[in-house]
Amino acid sequence: MTAATTPREDLPPRLTRLTFHGPLSETRATAMVRRLAATRPATVLDIGCGWGELLLRLLAAVPGARGVGVDLNAADLERGRRAAEARGLADRVEFAEESATGTGRGPADVVLCLGASQALGDDPVTALRELRRLVADGGRVLLGEGFWQRVPTDAELSRMWPGASADDHHGLPALVDLAVAAGFRPEWTETANPDEWEEFESGYQADTEVWLAANPAHPLARETRERLDSHRAAWLTYRGVLGIAYLTLVPTTA
Repeated sequence: MTAATTPREDLPPRLTRLTFHGPLSETRATAMVRRLAATRPATVLDIGCGWGELLLRLLAAVPGARGVGVDLNAADLERGRRAAEARGLADRVEFAEESATGTGRGPADVVLCLGASQALGDDPVTALRELRRLVADGGRVLLGEGFWQRVPTDAELSRMWPGASADDHHGLPALVDLAVAAGFRPEWTETANPDEWEEFESGYQADTEVWLAANPAHPLARETRERLDSHRAAWLTYRGVLGIAYLTLVPTTA
């Protein structure tokens, strides 16, 4: 049986251990929602939403607010729709399978973009300009963006993702400066801590690792093993080197 014809129920489970698709704790997410909800947004736009967990929590915290999540992963979007239905939010949220490049979905009172700036542009400068276009005056952007905690060595870069370069990310001060230059003031600056990273990276692979241990002769076992081992090697290399900044940004007005 080939991978193309393997029954879906026989495939490894996907990301069921994760609440958020990123290194984000319950404590931090709760504080983020509280701060954003205090601005009383009427509209929320989530770029690269995945299953939109933070989007749904914000809508639940602001009765009457409406939201749109944009992503290209149909399975994640369906997970978001099921969650919205279960929480009584289906009539206030749309999960749209579409590209965010040049999107006309804004302006929104709150724009979420967590680990998904690449959906808006090839570099942070372009993405930040797009976020400024997409957020309404007086609104908020919550940006989750990678940064180097220290400049990686060439040896470290060679063990990260294919083609990894020191130019792939900025340091945190430079990242915040780019946000200011794009037309924002940083209301809140925070970074994922080691516990959040370890919970995310372990949860990212856990289901599939357990499946692989029980299915070593499966037609997809070799491909799955190589993918898991490659990702784990990259993570254990960028652990403590790559960070995630969560910037709550206020747009400046002319």
